[in-house]
Amino acid sequence: MKSGKVSRSLIGLVVVLILAGLIWPGAADRVLPGAGAGFASIRSTLGLNAFLPDYASAPAGGPVAQAPAAQAPATPQGQRGGGRGGAGAGRPPAPVVLDTATKGPVAVVVEAVGAVQPIATVALKSRVDAQVQEIRVADGAVVQAGDVIAILDSRQIQAQIKQAEASLARNSTTLEQARRDVGRFEELVERASGTKVNLDNARTQVAAAQALIMGDQAQIENLKVQLSYYTIVAPISGRIGSVGVKAGNIIRAGDNNPTGTLGTIIQIKPIYVAFSIPQRLLPDLRESVKADESIVEATPQGAKTAAKGKIAFIENTIDIATGTVIVRARFENADEFLWPGQLCNLRITLRTEDSVVTIPRNATQAGQVGSFVYVIEKGVARVQQVSIGRTQDGRDIVTEGLKGGESIVVEGALGLINGARVEPRPATAKRDI
Repeated sequence: MKSGKVSRSLIGLVVVLILAGLIWPGAADRVLPGAGAGFASIRSTLGLNAFLPDYASAPAGGPVAQAPAAQAPATPQGQRGGGRGGAGAGRPPAPVVLDTATKGPVAVVVEAVGAVQPIATVALKSRVDAQVQEIRVADGAVVQAGDVIAILDSRQIQAQIKQAEASLARNSTTLEQARRDVGRFEELVERASGTKVNLDNARTQVAAAQALIMGDQAQIENLKVQLSYYTIVAPISGRIGSVGVKAGNIIRAGDNNPTGTLGTIIQIKPIYVAFSIPQRLLPDLRESVKADESIVEATPQGAKTAAKGKIAFIENTIDIATGTVIVRARFENADEFLWPGQLCNLRITLRTEDSVVTIPRNATQAGQVGSFVYVIEKGVARVQQVSIGRTQDGRDIVTEGLKGGESIVVEGALGLINGARVEPRPATAKRDI
């Protein structure tokens, strides 16, 4: 029974000592030299520095004998803390890496992933049933609008055109004869040697011959239009894919099978890159487009360089299911750097903001009361609460707490407390993996 009470007493004593060490690390140093630094590191990791006394403060009668006394006055700037009441008492300066909070213009950048899309795509199909006579392009060739892609066997339609032209010639001859008859009957009627009935019949023959000629001309025009279907040309400029048929194949109108398509032409100069952005960014994006400030940089996955373009247009609806809107950027793509179907990493610059304070991302620490940084003044670390607007390109945009030009800790912050002395050291070299 007594041994159990002793064990519980020892456990209680250990818990009290640990709590005392967390509350008064300086007192822990006096009891066990070197222990205070460990307790200080635990305090910083748990974010307790803002709620507990400074490192060196301790009760007058020992670490657990009395309630904590009022905090000692701050050490004047330019002097290091010393004695039993200083923040750096009995503790060497902490090695840290420093950087500077910069102030200047910063671009507002949105990152997204997009897909390259051709502006126009045309599948070449035949409008008539015929045999392929000649293919004039190679697979994957670059074509211009109006270039001949294929020629079909048009002998039958050409024969029909000749037949219609012969009918036109015959009816033209009939018209000439009818007009001569009208002239003779008019003379006879004037001399009262002929009847008016014969004159009217002759005029009717002229009108009939004219109608036949108009029909022949319309038929010839129709046949010539059909003849144009036998020469398949590129309707747009671009690059053609594989040609699905070769000379000698029969191609049919309205055939939706692969054999019914000669090839597909896609326009890649210029070209689109489509991507989605959250609807909360839509007002900023529209203002950027209106002011002609939008710049889009597209880096195909696996590439080391980027192409630059501009926002072409924004879709007229927002996807209710995802809360995003589709945007398309236009790139001239003169060197065919972007290829249809590619996935690209995009950086969309909406605007540039002046006089913005930024700090390295690893300088910002998280505590229970929010974000903070360690500002170095006269070799002493001071906790400074900050408000972070956003993170961009490895730097935090500071909206409150810093004015720019402050010296801040970027490495070694975990071993610091408010008022600790520091010693700058070079940044840790990064090794390539």
